[in-house]
Amino acid sequence: MPNRCCAARRAWCFGCARRALVLPWRFPVSASKPEPGARSPGPAALAARLWASAKPRLPVAFALAAVLGAAVWLGPRSVLGPRVEASVVVRRDFVQSVVASGHVEAPHRVSIGSQVTGTVRRVPVAEGQAVRAGQVLIELESAEWAAALAQADAAVAQARARLRQLREVQAPVAAQTVRQAQVNLDNARAQLRRNTDLFNQGFVGQAALDEVRKTVALAESQLRASQSQLDSALAGGSDQAVAATALEQAAAGAALARSRLVYATIAAPADGTLIDRAVEPGDVVQPGKALMVLSPVGKTQLVVLIDEKNLRQLALGQEALASADAYPDRRFAAALAYINPGVDVQRGSVEVKLDVPEPPAYLRQDMTVSVDIQVARRAQAVVVASDAVHDADRTAPWVLKVDGRHARRQPVRLGLRGAVATEVLEGLDAGDLLLGPRAAGVRDGQRIRAFAVPPEPPAGAP
Repeated sequence: MPNRCCAARRAWCFGCARRALVLPWRFPVSASKPEPGARSPGPAALAARLWASAKPRLPVAFALAAVLGAAVWLGPRSVLGPRVEASVVVRRDFVQSVVASGHVEAPHRVSIGSQVTGTVRRVPVAEGQAVRAGQVLIELESAEWAAALAQADAAVAQARARLRQLREVQAPVAAQTVRQAQVNLDNARAQLRRNTDLFNQGFVGQAALDEVRKTVALAESQLRASQSQLDSALAGGSDQAVAATALEQAAAGAALARSRLVYATIAAPADGTLIDRAVEPGDVVQPGKALMVLSPVGKTQLVVLIDEKNLRQLALGQEALASADAYPDRRFAAALAYINPGVDVQRGSVEVKLDVPEPPAYLRQDMTVSVDIQVARRAQAVVVASDAVHDADRTAPWVLKVDGRHARRQPVRLGLRGAVATEVLEGLDAGDLLLGPRAAGVRDGQRIRAFAVPPEPPAGAP
C-alpha cells in the first residue's frame, strides 16, 4: 500500500513503486507451524497463488519499465540538448566578389557573304581554321564575268581609239579644210571685185555679177562649216566631248565587269578564325546571306550578365578571375572594361564586358565562363559563413550564437557580403561559434551540445 505521502499527492513515490514490484513476488510465510499430517502446497499451487497476487500490479510494472527505458534512451538529448554543428568566426583578409557567368566573345564578328548571285565553285577553308587577311575563302563560277570583262575592256580600247582619231586625224583634216575654204573665199571675193568693175563699165551683165556674188556666199558658208568642224575636233569641242564621254562610259562598264569578277573570289578581310561555315561547293548564293562568320584576331572579351542589385558595386577597371566551364581548374585574369548603361527589364540584369589581356590558348569563341569580379577588399575582417546569417537582406540581421550550452540569438551589423562569407562589423568576435543551416530546428535559448567544424581555408574570393 502507498505511504501517507503518496496518498496526499495522489501518486506513488519510488519506494512505493518498488514495494509494488517486489512484494507480490514474496511468498507468504505462516507464523504457526503446520499441523502434523497436513499436506504442504505443491509447486503448482504456489505458482497459482503467486500469479493471483502479482496480476493486478503488472500494468504498473510495465509502465514503470517503459518510463525507465525512455529515460535511458532519450536522457542525453532531452537533458543536455541535441548535438549540432557550429562554425567558427575567424579573422582574416576578406575579398568581396560578384559572381556571374557568361561567354567568350571577340570585340566584333564579321559575317562574310557574297555581293553577287552565283554558283559556288570551291571552298578551300574549313570551320575552325585560322586564316590570314586576303586568304581565299570562297570561289564562285566566273567564266561569264571574265567574258564580260573582256568585252568591256574592248569597248574601252575602242573609245580610246576614237578619241585618238579625233586628235590625230579629224582635227588636222578639219584644219586643212578651213584653209581650203578660206582660199576659195578669197578667190571668190577677188572675182566679185573684178566683175563689179566690169559691170560698172558695162562689159558684163547683171546675171554674171549675181553669179559671182553667189559664189562668194557659197565660199563663206563653206568656210564657216569647215571652222565649226575644226572647233568640234579640237580639245573642248563637241566631238571631243562625245568621244571622252564614250571612253568614260566604257571604262565604267569595264570597272563594273571587273568588280563582278573580283566578287567571284571572296577573301578574308582580316586575320582571324572561322567560327561558322554555311556554304558548300555547288550552292547558289545570293547577296545578303551570311556564308561564314569570322572572329578577327584581337582583344578577347568576356560578356556576362550581372544582377542589377550588384550594379552599385561595379566600377571600371576592377580585377576579376575567370575560368571556362570546360577547364574549371584553370583560372585567368580579366578586368572590367564596359558596363551597359541600360538594364534588361525582363531579366533584371546588366550586361558587362571584361577584357582578357592574356587569353589562354584553350579559350574559344562562345565558351561558357564563370567570373568572380573583386569589388571590395578588407584586411583582417571578422568573417562568418554567409549561410549562418539570418535576415541578411533586412534591417536587423541576426545569428544563433553558442553561449555555453545554449543557443542565443545575437543581432549583428554586416559589412561586405559575399556568396560564401560575410563580414561582421559589430556583434561577434573571432573564435565565437555560430549555428548554421543544419541546426534549423534549434530555437533561441534552447539547450544544445555544439561541436566546432574547422573553417575552410580562405579562397581568392568568397
